[in-house]
Amino acid sequence: MTHPENLKPENAEQDAYRGQDEQKVFDIRVGRGAVSSPGNRFENTHFYESESQDEEEKSNKVATVYLDDRSESIVSENQSPDLGFRYSVNPYRGCAHGCSYCYARPTHEYLGMNCGLDFETKILVKKNAPELLRKWLSRKSWSCEPIMFSGVTDPYQPAEKEFELTRKCLQVAWEFKQPVMLITKNALITRDVELLSDLARENLVRVTLSITSLDQSLIRVMEPRTSSPRARLDAIKKLAKVGIPVSVNVAPMIPGLNDSEMAHILKSAADKGATQSNYIVLRMPYAVKEIFLDWVDAHFPDKRSTIENRIRSTSNDQLNRGEFGIRMRGTGVYADQIRNAFRVFKKKFGLDKSLPKLDTTRFRRPPENGQLELFS
Repeated sequence: MTHPENLKPENAEQDAYRGQDEQKVFDIRVGRGAVSSPGNRFENTHFYESESQDEEEKSNKVATVYLDDRSESIVSENQSPDLGFRYSVNPYRGCAHGCSYCYARPTHEYLGMNCGLDFETKILVKKNAPELLRKWLSRKSWSCEPIMFSGVTDPYQPAEKEFELTRKCLQVAWEFKQPVMLITKNALITRDVELLSDLARENLVRVTLSITSLDQSLIRVMEPRTSSPRARLDAIKKLAKVGIPVSVNVAPMIPGLNDSEMAHILKSAADKGATQSNYIVLRMPYAVKEIFLDWVDAHFPDKRSTIENRIRSTSNDQLNRGEFGIRMRGTGVYADQIRNAFRVFKKKFGLDKSLPKLDTTRFRRPPENGQLELFS
């Protein structure tokens, strides 16, 4: 069946719909973050399950489906001044980690899917990612600079255990002596510790572990398929022990939900060997607003008012602001309190060190067909 879906504008008026449907029934599935699936903003119709279907006929689990992504390019260029990188590689589109707040969810709408359960369960896999990266790095026009893994979805999400595309791309990077940066919420990154330590010895890699909370009961429902907080801290220790520069990203800080954990997270990460830190205040572009607030209603209804009001206090009474320079930190008194607290704690725990700039001078293109090049 289909149902017309009116598109909601990306402005303050869009927020007015919240709270109007008090009888809303949430679709809570085992191991999934989203409890609702808003219609695709680019489509006039969307599919939905019949409400007459018996509850016992509905499965409480949704399997992850892997789809071939036949992209012809693997390296994306970023123009945002808020991010510390220009180029990124995303071997996967969609992310089974299922983080309820994920800002990348709306990217699935470009694929004709929704940014709710579709984003978590329909994962596009770029099986030729290593070959595409090799082709990109082999271009004579490539002027070496660091590449981020991944920038949008997590390079070590559950699909990586099966397909190993991130690992294979890192092997290509090592062959070219291409500097890379990685950010993940998954301890699976320690599988590649030997490869990463090789890169680190030549100052070609930095790793960031993102930790949102140390409360496993919260992580279980907010980021259901990520590694546990303890596993992420252990990953920091294992990476740092072999000389891999490791940062901790306390992100996102969700006002009224996990912001009180900032100091504890920073101290725990520092104790394990992290030497630098960063944070981001929650941002909710497009339908992420509805997905996240539905999630709050389903799991923490008593905190809904506090969380929403504090989010609005950091976004000029909106639920999201997209302006560069503002969207990652927020504005207002509450945002200032988070900023000031972070500044104090990162200094207190020694997480304010500057890491050396990654080395781009080692980059080389391996000779084709095993033959030495006559001229460089």
